[in-house]
Amino acid sequence: MSQPDFWNDVETAQKTSQKAKALEGKITGYEKLAARLEDALTLLDMVREEDDVSLVPEVEAETRELKGSIEELRLSTLLRGQYDHNNAILSLHAGAGGTEAQDWVEMLYRMYVRYCERHGYEVKLLDILEGEEAGIKSVTFLASGENAYGYLKAEKGVHRLVRISPFDASSRRHTSFASLDVMPEIADDADIEIKPEELRIDTYRSGGAGGQNVNKVESAIRITHLPTGIVVQCQNERSQMQNKETAMRMLKSKLLEMKEREQMEKQTALKGDMKKIEWGSQIRSYVFHPYSMVKDHRTGTETGNVQAVMDGGLDDFISSYLMKS
Repeated sequence: MSQPDFWNDVETAQKTSQKAKALEGKITGYEKLAARLEDALTLLDMVREEDDVSLVPEVEAETRELKGSIEELRLSTLLRGQYDHNNAILSLHAGAGGTEAQDWVEMLYRMYVRYCERHGYEVKLLDILEGEEAGIKSVTFLASGENAYGYLKAEKGVHRLVRISPFDASSRRHTSFASLDVMPEIADDADIEIKPEELRIDTYRSGGAGGQNVNKVESAIRITHLPTGIVVQCQNERSQMQNKETAMRMLKSKLLEMKEREQMEKQTALKGDMKKIEWGSQIRSYVFHPYSMVKDHRTGTETGNVQAVMDGGLDDFISSYLMKS
C-alpha cells in the first residue's frame, strides 16, 4: 500500500470512528431517557394505587424535566448536517450607527454567552474590538460542546433592535443592526488546501485584558487569504503561535462555509428560488419600545418576554428554525 493510500485509510477510519462515537452517544442518551420515563410511570402508578397526594409535586417536576429532555432529543434528530456535531465559531459585527450598534453587539454577545451557559457549552473569546465610547465593534468567540454548530447555525444573519436609546439625550427611538456569522470549527487535518503564498500574515499588539505580554509584544495575528479576501484575526491566546494556529482554524472554517454556501446558492438558483441576502434582510427583530416583542421573520415565532430572550432563552426560535429547515 502506498503512503498516500495509507493516510487516506487512516483519515477514513478516524471519520468512521467519530461517527460511531456520535451515534453511540445518541443511543446511550435514548436509553437513559427511556429508563427515566419508565421510572416516572412507575411513580405515577404508585400515586394512583396508594392515593398519595404528597408524591404529586415530585411527579409533576419529573414530568416537566422529561418533557424538556424529550424535546431536546427530538431536536437533535433534526441535526443531519455533516458538521452539525462540531463546535461553533461565532462572529458578531456592528452595523452602521456607531455607539448604538456597538452597544447592540455587546448585548447580543451577552445573550449568546448566556445561551451557551444554559446548554453547557464552553465559551472562549478569540478576538474583540471594543468601541471608542461604549459597546463592541466586533467579537469572535468559540462555543465548544456537542452539536453547538448544529443549533447555533440557526442564529446566523442580521439582528435588528428597536428601542429608546440610552445614548440619546432627547430619548428618541433608534433602530440598530448587527450581523452574526456562524461557522463550524474545522479540525487541523481537514481536507482544505491553503497554499502559503496565498496568505498575508500580519502581527500587531493585542488589546484589552490579557497576560503580561499584552500591549508589549506583537502576539496578535491577522491572516488575509488573498484569493478570497477573507480576513481572520486572533489575539486572546497566550502566544503568537497559538494565535496563529487558532486563526488558521478560523480561516479553514470560513473557506469551508464559503464553499458550502456557493454550492447551496447554485442549487437554489437551479430551483428558481434565489433570494438576495442584504443588510436590511434581518432574520429577527427585538423591539423594546413602543412595545415588547421578539419576532423571527423566517418562522413567525415570537414572544413578548424580551428579557428572557436577552438572558439566553433562544430555544423556541432555534427549534422552530430547525423544524422548518
